[in-house]
Amino acid sequence: MLDLAFSTEDLAHTRFAFSPAWEIVASVRVLNAPGQHALHLPWIKRATTALDEAGLDIGLLRELVPPRHLPGFLAGTPSTPLPELADELADLRDVPARLVRRELDAMSGPRSPALNRFHREPEAGLERLATLMERYWQLVLAPDWPRIRALLEADVLYRSRLLAQGGAAELFNDLTPLVRWQGGTLTVAHRHLHAAVPLDGRGLVLVPSAFVWPRVFSKTDARWQPVLRYPPRGIATLWETGTATAPGALAAVVGRGRAMLLAELAAPASTAELARRTGLSAGAVSQHLGVLKAAGLVNRHRAGRHVLYVRTSLAEALVAGTGEVDC
Repeated sequence: MLDLAFSTEDLAHTRFAFSPAWEIVASVRVLNAPGQHALHLPWIKRATTALDEAGLDIGLLRELVPPRHLPGFLAGTPSTPLPELADELADLRDVPARLVRRELDAMSGPRSPALNRFHREPEAGLERLATLMERYWQLVLAPDWPRIRALLEADVLYRSRLLAQGGAAELFNDLTPLVRWQGGTLTVAHRHLHAAVPLDGRGLVLVPSAFVWPRVFSKTDARWQPVLRYPPRGIATLWETGTATAPGALAAVVGRGRAMLLAELAAPASTAELARRTGLSAGAVSQHLGVLKAAGLVNRHRAGRHVLYVRTSLAEALVAGTGEVDC
């Protein structure tokens, strides 16, 4: 159990960010223990095939991502809300040698020859690691990044609305059952950690992560701004295609296509994401959303380079009134 003590200043410095580098690290954890991550089985199959066909040896990455303690330098705290992988890898290459050795020393168990070499030559090791992470990304994550990023952006938009509506308590208590906010303290249910950590004005970076499911990860080391990585809302739909259904009563009011879209907009989503979930063409989704927006049932919000759609309060009441959709 980890207790994070917040001050007013900490709340003021709490922010959201994404991290492509972290998704690399977390996805390697998934490949290391596929039986524990059935949700990601479609991706696991594709990634395993792509790595085998390319002949890419990710042994170093696998060794640096054990089940529990992860070296902190693998994925530093994002300095911007939407960092590019190239920038995060540049930061990785600049990690001080003494910090690399300290983090490797903290890993449990005997070191392999590859990790011993990394320990002896940290600068060269960081270069090899960054190059490996870049190749791994291009093979197994870049093809799915638009889908993953849309899910993360939708989560941040949804949670930003919660923060505006109900403050920190509503935001934190909705993150995951593993996190609870009470009396200025955020309690994170870690299985192998028992500590109380004051944030001391550093704030907290909230990082939604597709591959962290079903757990949460935190980093509170004084060398980085504290981070909490949690599974985003709607993660169960990440690899689904064309599975949405139209609630009958709602379809009778607005039509089948628009009913499907309203049902799927329990969390904000992009046109492309809605097309993937519903099986409708992108053009049809765009047309339906235009009608729904004109009727006051959806709003548009820009998140980075993407536009996300979200149900209005009028649509929430309409959907809830049918009694057929879990909101």
